[in-house]
Amino acid sequence: MKILVLNSGSSSIKFQLFNIEEEKVLAKGLVERIGIGDSAIEYENIEGKEVNKTLDISNHRDGIQDVMDILLDPEVGMLEDIDEIYAVGHRVVHGGEQFAHSTLITDEVLDKIEDVSSLAPLHNPHNISGIKVCKELLPGKPQVGVFDTAFHQSMPEKAYIYAIPYEYYKEYEVRRYGFHGTSHQYVANRAAELMGKDIKDLKIITCHLGNGASITAVDKGKSVDTSMGMTPLEGLVMGTRSGDLDPAIIPFLMEKEDLDTEEIDNILNKESGLLGISGLSNDSRDVRQAASNGNHRAALADQIFNYRVRKYIGSYMAVLNGVDAVVFTGGIGENAGPVRANILKDLNNLGFDLDHKANKVRGEEKEITTDKSKIKVFVIPTNEELVIARDTKRIVENK
Repeated sequence: MKILVLNSGSSSIKFQLFNIEEEKVLAKGLVERIGIGDSAIEYENIEGKEVNKTLDISNHRDGIQDVMDILLDPEVGMLEDIDEIYAVGHRVVHGGEQFAHSTLITDEVLDKIEDVSSLAPLHNPHNISGIKVCKELLPGKPQVGVFDTAFHQSMPEKAYIYAIPYEYYKEYEVRRYGFHGTSHQYVANRAAELMGKDIKDLKIITCHLGNGASITAVDKGKSVDTSMGMTPLEGLVMGTRSGDLDPAIIPFLMEKEDLDTEEIDNILNKESGLLGISGLSNDSRDVRQAASNGNHRAALADQIFNYRVRKYIGSYMAVLNGVDAVVFTGGIGENAGPVRANILKDLNNLGFDLDHKANKVRGEEKEITTDKSKIKVFVIPTNEELVIARDTKRIVENK
């Protein structure tokens, strides 16, 4: 049984083709710079054959058609016929309150996804575009939406309601939603498996650290709080996002700099975070390198990033009334041992004892605490695509 997983972004499409019975990735790739010029497709199959070529890709329909073409290519493709695709699973960023679980996509469901697009105007329209194109190119094939926000729909009201007039929640659904839910769900469950315990008996803090970053408190397998809010802007310092800040800063800067709402939104989402503090880069690797060369602003950006993560870990230990395990995932979380060490520094009194040799791991599953550590810490590479493929199989088989 072959399942195609798609993540349609504003100018890119990530894809993986699974043999889901064996949970093997048969092929994967990336279509990028859609509608920009110098569009390209990167592709690799399970046999190690690769393709990298420039194409004229003006829209998502062309991009997904190119994905189909390369999967059918007699030299490098992994399909003999397009009908071998059993179903398509889509990453959808925002499901609002309507979707607490992955869902079979019908016309009614698609309408509801479009209804909540105002909550994620930079993401949902492109996710929807991918769904509509697949409906055209793969008529009759079932499609499933897997929502970044769904895992966090288990949060209690006290965690997701903002302290503003309640009618804004009732009228406009202004509340905390959280994101990266598929990743948090996967690594929390994987940590329980590595510990040989039922996740319903565990309290876990999951740290998805990359250019976008968030932390989630997981109690008995359910998200009970998470750092991102109504949008992905809230919470940790990120590559270009500010994370938490005093809301009064916004009108203050708008007045001082004569900014409109679009300009201040752009500053907070695209010019802040590591980039804004360091003045150099949104890439954590570049910032750490500059810091090691004596750049004060880069060092400050690195310190603030680590400090904010540490604060959230501490606060979520309070939310959970203790913790059994902490998990690091995402591009930074999986690969940057020095970042993990700095985050956990001086937390010995809370029950952490880092194994510095084990912490040198990059991109592999590993426990990085010593045997005497009261709290286990794991590095677990995330696998959102596998979650999407699994959910797609389960939902389609049970429809």
